[in-house]
Amino acid sequence: MTKRPIVAFLYDFDKTLCTTDMEDYAFIPSLGYTPSEFWAKANGFGYENKMDGLLAYMYTMIRECAAQGIRLDRDYLVRSGEAIELFPGVREWFARITAYGADLGVDVEHYVISSGLREIIEGSGIAHEFKQIYACEFYYDESGLAAWPKLDVNFTNKTQFVYRINKGILDIARDKELNDSMPDDSKRVPFTNMVYVGDGLSDVPCMKMMRAYGGQAVAVYQKSNRAGVEKLLQDGRVDFIFPADYREGTEFDKTVHNILRKMAVSDALSEKNAEQLRAIGQGDDPDQIMLF
Repeated sequence: MTKRPIVAFLYDFDKTLCTTDMEDYAFIPSLGYTPSEFWAKANGFGYENKMDGLLAYMYTMIRECAAQGIRLDRDYLVRSGEAIELFPGVREWFARITAYGADLGVDVEHYVISSGLREIIEGSGIAHEFKQIYACEFYYDESGLAAWPKLDVNFTNKTQFVYRINKGILDIARDKELNDSMPDDSKRVPFTNMVYVGDGLSDVPCMKMMRAYGGQAVAVYQKSNRAGVEKLLQDGRVDFIFPADYREGTEFDKTVHNILRKMAVSDALSEKNAEQLRAIGQGDDPDQIMLF
């Protein structure tokens, strides 16, 4: 029996699925800071110490909570995610797109690749929609307190997670297998069956991968970042740009339906070619093999 093709949607989170940085909604206000004050403190600390910016903000979270006597545990961060404001239609988007793919004979999977925090995403109400969430995450000590960064997903190392999805090696501890050579036809999700959805410069490495390897790159925007997203299109870094509106019937929604149809047809044609080659090898008549 022919294996059903898989199409993977890869999403940034902040300003792609929700309206601003996920820490801004509840976590930062709980410290008594405005977002601009907190990010100035975290970024300044990182700059002064020549640190990776994401490690700097994670350290600042630990330090500020300790200074204020706030217990920084997983539950605290998950609760912070409950305040996230998602863009219109996001909650219904995943099931609708998955169902449309199923109608085309395609299995659709959704992934997050974000520089935000996994724990806050888990509180957003949509974490169950994703096959895997790759985001910054804390290691918690025996008392349950955040003690060390477990994972840092910065702007350039986001691309490793695209390769993981491509090869089907989703466990981040399996580095050797990720780097092992693998024939293209044995990879779980071809790059040509990937759609990356982001919002800005931090997504460019992944967007360029999509453009280089035959996938699709889409940027969504709010009024505040429309000019930057338009430049991504002008510079050839994305295929399409749309307002961040995931509701049914939008141009974004219609275009994703077209992308899925294109990928389904391409997979069917590739399978037809493979079937005919197998038939010739077995001495059968390739003209008798039906495409659909």
